[in-house]
Amino acid sequence: MSFSQDTKQELSKINNLAKKDQVKQEFFGYLISCNISVINNKVIRYATENEYNINRFSKLLNNLNIDYSIEMEGKTFVIKFKLNDIINDCVKIEDNKIFLDFAQVASEEAKKILIRGVFLGAGSINNPENKYHLELKFGSKENSEKVKEILKEFYINFKSLNRQDKHALYIKEGEEISNFLALIGANSSVLKFEDIRVQREMRGKVNRLVNCESANLTKTLNASIEQIDAIKKLQKNKKFNMLDENLKEIANLRLENPDLPLSELGKKLRNPVGKSGVNYRLKKIIEIANDM
Repeated sequence: MSFSQDTKQELSKINNLAKKDQVKQEFFGYLISCNISVINNKVIRYATENEYNINRFSKLLNNLNIDYSIEMEGKTFVIKFKLNDIINDCVKIEDNKIFLDFAQVASEEAKKILIRGVFLGAGSINNPENKYHLELKFGSKENSEKVKEILKEFYINFKSLNRQDKHALYIKEGEEISNFLALIGANSSVLKFEDIRVQREMRGKVNRLVNCESANLTKTLNASIEQIDAIKKLQKNKKFNMLDENLKEIANLRLENPDLPLSELGKKLRNPVGKSGVNYRLKKIIEIANDM
């Protein structure tokens, strides 16, 4: 299964079905997700391909004493039902869209459970080994923005995506995604996500170090080639012996050690000098060769 499916499987096993208020809050989350549609402002249809998710949703309906039917449409599970009076008092249906009265979601715990319901209803998370991306999809912009404000209360900052046919919230930062998973109670998924995130960051650091070392090596080799070309030019034009002893000594060392860093070249001199001293002498050789 995908990381997203694993997370939903974990969440679907949370044992709170005996608590009526929590069941209602989770159910509200499903109701405002984009996988809910309304037929003739009466019949509500929920569709998903996730078996664990459909089982979870049917248990919520049973707990709330809502009659429903389940059928298959290809690989998709479809549940159809009508809201009872208990739920009707908490939502309104207009133009075949459901709008939640968010005054029904007052406590911190209720808000967390509502958000979990939204994720179960129409949320997704990419495989963190490839990229960080978590998304919640809604049936309306109004519900989307209300949930965005709730998430801000928990210091998780989602971005909005609103088009004519799509209303979504998303985050792409690893730490934010980890905090979100912890918020909705996906503790095992948090541990797995963090393990992958640490490995990714370590690989990134190693790659940056390798790239940096590679860049430094390339820079050293290019400088060495320029220095050797200048020395050979002086030799070809019989000007090499006109150099003072310090320049001739470093020139001969460079020819013998074409890939050695400046600091190491300096240690090989009769009277060792540092990197800057070696650099000065080799630049002087290049200048003399260019002036010919």
